[in-house]
Amino acid sequence: MADTTPTPKVLKITLLKSAIGYSKRHKATLRALGFHHLNETIRQTDNPAVRGMLYKVAHLVRIEEE
Repeated sequence: MADTTPTPKVLKITLLKSAIGYSKRHKATLRALGFHHLNETIRQTDNPAVRGMLYKVAHLVRIEEE
């Protein structure tokens, strides 16, 4: 039998703006997402926890679906 579980969607997230001048919670959220440098692009699976973090820092990142 073939496995019919759908593959999870992947989000391509790019850090466009520095977190300097924003709250410690925003900086911690970016670190938790996996960012280290400006203009860095990471890939995360699409789930409610990641979506919540992205909602919090949406003004600093660009989000694309793959």
